[in-house]
Amino acid sequence: MKKIFTKLNMLRVALFIGALALILLSLPRTDHKTYIYEVNHPWSYPLLTAQFDVPILPDSSAIIKLQDSIDRQFVPFVIEEREIAEQNIEAFRKVVKENNVVEGDWLVSMLSTIYNRGILDNSVHERVVQGDMDHLRTTHHDEADNFISSLPASSMLTSRQAYLLIDSIYSTKVTKVDLSVSQINNYLEPNVLPDKEADEKFRNQEYLNVTGAQGIIKQGQRIVDRGEIITPQIYKNLQVYETMLSQNSSMSGSENFYMLGQGVYILIVLGMFYLFLMVYRKSLFNNVRQITFLMTFITLFTVFTIFMAEYFTLGLYLSPFAAVPVIILIFFDSRTAIFSLIASVLLCVLVAPNQFQFIFIEMVVGLVATFSIQQLSRRSQLLRTALYAFISYSICYVVTFVLDNGSIDALSWRVFTVFGINSVILSFAYVLIFVIEKVFGFTSTVTLVELSDINNPLLRRLAEQAPGTFQHSIQVSTLAADAARAIGANTQLVRTGALYHDIGKMESPIFFTENQHGVNPHNGLDPDVSARKIISHVTAGLNLAAKEKLPRVIRDFILEHHGKGVTKYFYTTALNEAGDQPVDKAAFTYPGPNPHSKETVIMMMADAIEAASRSLKTYTSESIGNLVDNIIDGQMMDGLYKDSPISFREIEIVKNTFKMRLGTIYHSRVEYPTLNRP
Repeated sequence: MKKIFTKLNMLRVALFIGALALILLSLPRTDHKTYIYEVNHPWSYPLLTAQFDVPILPDSSAIIKLQDSIDRQFVPFVIEEREIAEQNIEAFRKVVKENNVVEGDWLVSMLSTIYNRGILDNSVHERVVQGDMDHLRTTHHDEADNFISSLPASSMLTSRQAYLLIDSIYSTKVTKVDLSVSQINNYLEPNVLPDKEADEKFRNQEYLNVTGAQGIIKQGQRIVDRGEIITPQIYKNLQVYETMLSQNSSMSGSENFYMLGQGVYILIVLGMFYLFLMVYRKSLFNNVRQITFLMTFITLFTVFTIFMAEYFTLGLYLSPFAAVPVIILIFFDSRTAIFSLIASVLLCVLVAPNQFQFIFIEMVVGLVATFSIQQLSRRSQLLRTALYAFISYSICYVVTFVLDNGSIDALSWRVFTVFGINSVILSFAYVLIFVIEKVFGFTSTVTLVELSDINNPLLRRLAEQAPGTFQHSIQVSTLAADAARAIGANTQLVRTGALYHDIGKMESPIFFTENQHGVNPHNGLDPDVSARKIISHVTAGLNLAAKEKLPRVIRDFILEHHGKGVTKYFYTTALNEAGDQPVDKAAFTYPGPNPHSKETVIMMMADAIEAASRSLKTYTSESIGNLVDNIIDGQMMDGLYKDSPISFREIEIVKNTFKMRLGTIYHSRVEYPTLNRP
């Protein structure tokens, strides 16, 4: 026992440390709030002032305009390729000389003059024309210095323009053409080419001049105030401020202190949650599967919410916090559900920009969801809860917005869309419930409702093979459900468990009184043999339940509904037949264990009382009351309730409930008169 206790404590510590570490590592490493803001929307937070000097950089739209202006006025850089001119002039001179062209020297002179003026590359010419430029720039490099000079763009020609000029002059000057002037076109090659490297270098320098700081927001000066519309320039200022704030925090080492603060905060929240479980939910705290589920669920939900807040606009409100109490309520109870909601909200508030608004909205929505669902028995209930959640989100958002801004003029309809998406996600929690059932072996109310359907194949078999047992199970289910409702136990669990508690009787239904019709197979059998046959229905029921994959909580009803009770009829018979000889009581005792929950102990009471009530000769309130008192008091004296958390007060309430229900079932009928007339 000590070894098991030590292992459980180690598991609790491991879950606690794991949750703390995972949440801490998921949190942002900066000690400033993550603000959520958009261009052309009002600033929804208090006045923000600069903690240090912040440069005012132009916003993206202004930068684009300035860069466009630079592009329009930018004077291109070119390279004069003298070798191109020399090579083409020399080549043309040889052709003229070889063909004895008339006015050949004049043509060579014209070609040389054109190259001296400059033949522009077409791409450079287009930029000159578009910018209406009268000059171009070129760079010079020597040992002393690098400098820039201008070239007259107005006198330069393209290859085509040069050809047309030579052609027009040559046609008027020479009457007999010995060489087609079109051949000179082959020697008109651009010698003024774009200098792309210089263009890029000097253009970027001019870009830097306009994208640099346009001013400074001094330390303590206003950056933006509550309700102020965020212009593109303010948006840029906020981005620069947040970037510098993050950098300053890293350089100053305050990030480590902030992380320490986060760790202590998470430690306190998780510690309070553990304390709640330890004081008010000991059974849950001592259950490996249940404590593992709770810590895993809360941790993963918190990490998911932090991720949504960091990477999505309004992502904090996309996370369905209402699903936390809803899912936990389905498997546990309302107090655990609400405390889990509180813990989740307090953990996620670390990434909330407006913490008051966040806590108020999520707590209200979570509580509304908890109150609306109570017990999930139909999938349609989740749709109703999702609708309530959306309405609650919307109302709370409007209320907090009015408190912050004093009006509703600047309400963001995008926020309502986010609330709608949140509610849709909540409505699909049914899928997550199914996954949790399979992974952790829990049983939801929805599953219990499905199992309690009398058209279930196993219950149909019970009705066909052991009809008396089936009717007995239905009566026990009704009695036990009423008693469970009276003391606040799980009504649906009791109702479903009672329907299956005697399924083991299908193996030999004739050995049980409710299925006998005049023939009793126990006649002629030794009492110990009959007792073994009766006791075996527990083991047979467990085997059948395992084969049909019934949930563990239902198998507990099969196992515990007799506890370590004795088959008194056969034990008493054995004692009478043995005379002075000893009788082994263990041979007449059920294997147990005794009931460990209120639900199974209620079912034990209802099972014994319903069976015994059939043997009453008269059904008066006195006889029914004595029957209920004798059976329950006898079970208490036998110690069958000692492992159950049920209290004496609750036992009295159960007794009264049974008496009222049996009185209703066996009420006196009106005697119909006999007709005396013929």
